[in-house]
Amino acid sequence: MAGAHTTHHAKLQHHFDNLDQQFEASALGMWLFLVTEILFFGGLFLAYMIYRIQYPDAFAEASHHLNVVLGGVNTAVLIGSSLTMAMAVWAAQLGKREAQMAFLAFTMVLGLVFLGIKAVEYSHKFEEGLIPGANFRFDGDAQHAQLFFSLYFVMTGLHGLHMVIGLAIMAVLFVMAYKGRFTKAYHTPVEVSGLYWHFVDIVWIFLFPLLYLIDRHGPVVGH
Repeated sequence: MAGAHTTHHAKLQHHFDNLDQQFEASALGMWLFLVTEILFFGGLFLAYMIYRIQYPDAFAEASHHLNVVLGGVNTAVLIGSSLTMAMAVWAAQLGKREAQMAFLAFTMVLGLVFLGIKAVEYSHKFEEGLIPGANFRFDGDAQHAQLFFSLYFVMTGLHGLHMVIGLAIMAVLFVMAYKGRFTKAYHTPVEVSGLYWHFVDIVWIFLFPLLYLIDRHGPVVGH
């Protein structure tokens, strides 16, 4: 049944010689886009490291107010989503329509779990008065702790935005897979989107230790 849907969808764009060339161009385009994203997040990572070196005690104290358990669970969730995304690509390469839909669905569910846990973390920070602004409350070096939380919300918020975009892409891929758009010969959108999803996961792999773990070996200052 799926084959009846797919025979006319693996179209070669007129400006490419073959599907392999089309895939290589698409992959190159995605890699170039990801390079710009790396530069963008790299600037934020650099800013964080500079301020952390300048105000190590305040950043260490502020870091202890993050929930390392929830952060760790989210890390495991994203690692799992990278696996399901890789399996979705594998299923697309083999032309396994139902398996691809299942793995895309699992990927979306894990992405939603990640965002749900992050929403819980944000709500805790709101309740504790750790939202940067006029009502910020912190026992200790509040000025520089507020700088830490400003970077925390900017970096994790932008990462969350990228996750939302990734979920939208997964939803589109799911619909396309349901309609039988992908075959063994043509599954470029799945592979290229997989690169984006893995990039988002990798960004979190750096964010988690940088924000949650880097000062866990030290004493809880001010507690």
